[in-house]
Amino acid sequence: MDYLAKFGEGLTYDAFLEQFGTPDQRSRWAAVLGQVQLSEAQSDLLGGFVREMKVLVTAGAWCGDCVNQCPIFERFAQASGKLQIRYFDRDAHPDLAEALSTCGGQRVPSVLFLSEDGFVCGRYGDRTLAKYRDMAATQLGAACPTGIGGADQSLLDQVTQEWLNEFERIQLMLRLSGRLRQLHGD
Repeated sequence: MDYLAKFGEGLTYDAFLEQFGTPDQRSRWAAVLGQVQLSEAQSDLLGGFVREMKVLVTAGAWCGDCVNQCPIFERFAQASGKLQIRYFDRDAHPDLAEALSTCGGQRVPSVLFLSEDGFVCGRYGDRTLAKYRDMAATQLGAACPTGIGGADQSLLDQVTQEWLNEFERIQLMLRLSGRLRQLHGD
């Protein structure tokens, strides 16, 4: 698949929600976006990115994992002018969903990182380690989750940091790339 060409078909955060989200879904995404707070150090890190990153995200406006993670990406994009994030509805882009399938399924959100010139640099998703640990603690054994209540702030903060770690890893990969350093003369 030509991921760079596919990137051009993607939607911005707001356009994605406008096209695919119901008013109730948009409200839930907005509530989580309001909860995502970057520390000064996190904002400074993102503001210090020097390489352009193209990020493709397969998602579903209906998806609880997307509700709890995609607003994190929007906060990152707001803090860094170097992040170009495009969203793709999983069902409207089955080719991309299939290409980014994980563990035999078209899980969302799935994230694909590209260099400025379209080379694949990494994939991440559908959940971070903190989220999987939380799920294991509540879903394995005698515990039974109720699904009632909003996002846990501590877990949201952990998930935000884990996603930031991945964005930083890709940024450092791009920053230290011999090919890109030669291209940019740095």
